[in-house]
Amino acid sequence: MKKIIIATLLLAIAGPSFAQKYMTRTAKVSFNATAPKSPEKIEAVNNEVATIIDAKTGDIVFQMPIKSFKFERELMQQHFNENYMESDKFPKSEFKGKIVNAADITFTKDGTYKATVTGTMTIHGVTQTVTVPGTITVKGNTITASAKFAVKLADYKITVASMVADKLAKEASITIDATLTQK
Repeated sequence: MKKIIIATLLLAIAGPSFAQKYMTRTAKVSFNATAPKSPEKIEAVNNEVATIIDAKTGDIVFQMPIKSFKFERELMQQHFNENYMESDKFPKSEFKGKIVNAADITFTKDGTYKATVTGTMTIHGVTQTVTVPGTITVKGNTITASAKFAVKLADYKITVASMVADKLAKEASITIDATLTQK
């Protein structure tokens, strides 16, 4: 009986520290890399993005399998994985960083907060430091994180063949939408 009481007290004390984390495995990352004069859209969506936000520290991590990006046309998806992202060699992309203004976000109070996130983003085996503005919306035990930003393909050593240079933009517009629940 004494062991049960001690275990219950330890869980009660430790519980709040675990409740600071929000997680999902189904965040959505989409991109559009369509050149202005392209007759077809170069865009894809990935709904298998694992995301963790630690409300206590402001730490944030996104990890996504590259092969989970889905295109409208299967041939585009094949070219994306084989020719541009080399998905067998670089199977995932990752962002690790911090919410710089985490102190301005009340994760226990419903509302919409502006967030600035700084960290390292790894795409195609290349790691760059980035700062991205975004929004965090708190509603009960759920938060929604969203952001829009551009990524220059050349910064991540993604080369574009000359025969498709008029279809593929030099920058991809990235959109992130993640709904995370408290764990």
